Amino acid sequence: TWYEVLLLLREAPAGRLRMHELADSRLLSRSAATRLVDRIEAAGLVARVASEDDRRGTFVELTPLGLATLRRAAPVHLRGIDEHFTSHLSGQDATALRDVMGRIADALGVDEQSD
Repeated sequence: TWYEVLLLLREAPAGRLRMHELADSRLLSRSAATRLVDRIEAAGLVARVASEDDRRGTFVELTPLGLATLRRAAPVHLRGIDEHFTSHLSGQDATALRDVMGRIADALGVDEQSD
C-alpha cells in the first residue's frame, strides 16, 4: 500500500495530490487515507502541504526520502510481479490479457498508462 501511494505521488501532476484525490484513487475512506498518510508521513516519506488557494485543502507530496525509497523498492516490486505473474504467461497470453484489460479500461473510462 505504501509503495502504491509513493508511486501515485511520483506520477501525479506537480508531484502531489490532494488528500481526497489520494483517498479516491486508493478506494479508501477519507479517514482511512488520513491514517495511511499519517504512518507514511511519520516515516518521512511524504509531507502534507497546505493549499495556497484553499485553506481547507491539503496536498500530500513525496519527500526526497520518499523518492529514494520508491527507487530502491521498484526493482524488488517489479521482480515480484515477474516472478509471481508475468513469467507464467506466454507472449500470446500477455497480448490477450493486455487486450482484455484495455477493453475494461475503455469501458470504465480509465486512461491507459504507458508501459
